Amino acid sequence: MKKIIFLIFSTVIISFTVPAHAVCPVCTIAVGAGVGLAEEFGVDDVIIGLWIGGLTVSLIFWTLDWLKRKNIKFSWLEPLTAFFYFLVVVLPLFFIKTGGYPIIGKELNKLWGVDKMLLGIFLGSLLFIGGAKLYEYLKKKNDGRAYFPFQKVVMPVAPLVLASIIFYFITR
Repeated sequence: MKKIIFLIFSTVIISFTVPAHAVCPVCTIAVGAGVGLAEEFGVDDVIIGLWIGGLTVSLIFWTLDWLKRKNIKFSWLEPLTAFFYFLVVVLPLFFIKTGGYPIIGKELNKLWGVDKMLLGIFLGSLLFIGGAKLYEYLKKKNDGRAYFPFQKVVMPVAPLVLASIIFYFITR
């Protein structure tokens, strides 16, 4: 029930915003839905973390684009915005408990010596940034046009899907 309420709340919030130019709202919704679905089907924490990292970066890009359009600028805007979002997203995961244990910090929930959720968030963030940057690069090479419809959505989300499949087999 909490997941459905979260998905509805997120959709309502996103529907009242104006279109972003850095990463589109559809991309943000896709990542958010991926997190909800993964949790519902009992997917491993590293995979859920991938999608949380992607969603967080999407929100950072979206916020920075909104601030830019509002002509809000100062020297530390980008790092402070990123720090704020990761603080708001990651810090509560140390305190929220599921099954009597915090989401981040379970002693036996590690992969390669790192907490699975933190590892997923870190890698998901990097992959989403990489996909978004690749989209911008390819668009620039193509005279400012996408190569195919919905490329702006596919490019940042595809690395998350691919990494999810890879980590599914690693953690099975």
